[in-house]
Amino acid sequence: MLGQSITRNSMLLAVFAVCTTVLISGTYLLTKDRIALEKRRAEERALLEIVPRDRHDNSMLDDVIPVGPATAGLKLADEKRIYLAKQDGAVVTAIIPATAPDGYTGEIDLVVGVNADGSIAGVRVLSHRETPGLGDKVDLKKSDWVLGFDGRALDNPGPAGWAVKKDKGVFDQFTGATITPRAVVAATLRVLQYADANRQRLFGLATDEPAEGAQ
Repeated sequence: MLGQSITRNSMLLAVFAVCTTVLISGTYLLTKDRIALEKRRAEERALLEIVPRDRHDNSMLDDVIPVGPATAGLKLADEKRIYLAKQDGAVVTAIIPATAPDGYTGEIDLVVGVNADGSIAGVRVLSHRETPGLGDKVDLKKSDWVLGFDGRALDNPGPAGWAVKKDKGVFDQFTGATITPRAVVAATLRVLQYADANRQRLFGLATDEPAEGAQ
């Protein structure tokens, strides 16, 4: 009887363990898919914030260039896409994903819209875990700090200026939070450098060829 009881209990424990494993795995997969979907929606909203509908006539979701961890300069943790905004068949803006791995509390995912003339159309932070009330001001929902990148370029403000003011640059840091804006400034600069080095791939232009309409 004792042996049968032990066997029965062992079988029950085994069944319980299997059920628990299946439940945990299912929950993980569902949560993972939901998180991925929410990130996708946030990215789509950010695209139209950076390049409004009146500035392009294509579907940006259909004109993409794959990038990933092996893409130099962007520091991506996984596979992403560069979205191309086109007007009359010509690329006017490339919206490039990047990761700032050196945020105060972890990675900061963002996208940077780079116009064909090398200027910034807009920067948007997609996800972060920065401190509420301090580092989270990189999020446009919390402050307009990221709008300070609009119109900037590699030569505006120039190499020395691409830093927060505490590091003798031109970009504001936050009271009590320097690490977060410093990380976003550095990531944005890396995107500009990537775009400049890949003008042919992104815009069909040689590195030293000006975009149409550029001075």
